[in-house]
Amino acid sequence: MTETKKTGTRGGRREGAGRPASDSKLYAFRAPKEMAEYIDAQESKTEFIKECIASAMEMQEKERMPRFGEVYPATRVKPMTLPLFDIKIVAGFPIPLDNDELAQDIELLRMLCPHPEASYLIRVTGNSMIEADINDGDILIVDKSNRNPTERQVAVCELNGEYTVKRVAVDKQGRWLVPANPEYPRIRIEEGDEFSVWGVVTYVIHKPG
Repeated sequence: MTETKKTGTRGGRREGAGRPASDSKLYAFRAPKEMAEYIDAQESKTEFIKECIASAMEMQEKERMPRFGEVYPATRVKPMTLPLFDIKIVAGFPIPLDNDELAQDIELLRMLCPHPEASYLIRVTGNSMIEADINDGDILIVDKSNRNPTERQVAVCELNGEYTVKRVAVDKQGRWLVPANPEYPRIRIEEGDEFSVWGVVTYVIHKPG
């Protein structure tokens, strides 16, 4: 008996079908009567609860990093869609970009923050990373789900209660926090120091010079 391959389109899972993968979780909780009445009075209970949690997270991070700069959870950024022209552009003859058929809409936050629930926006204070194209006043997008940076990646680190943006390097002498500015020294992480990587920088936002 020989088997014949079905050529119809019915049956089986279609590519792209179903809900997209998500790293979100569903929570259920009980609230006291007065709190429940207040929640019920909101136009969107889900968005209201998420806003309250995001505000609490924002305050917590600001309290932890008072000297570093402004810290905002990426989930506090309102969704924004922009057209993306997926074409090569060169510094030569002009190319018209007014044809909507060439554009596709992208969700900017999702593109910049693959893990928005674990991402934060931080405004930089200082010039220790200028050769990494990170300047005073720039905004960093930091992914806290990645705490194992390579030596080429820029990380937000905590050393003895102080926060800094540096690269992390390892050699025969130990671990170092490495700036990207020759005017700043490397900082050796000594035995007994309290050190941790807070997150890895995924994007830098600044105006063109």
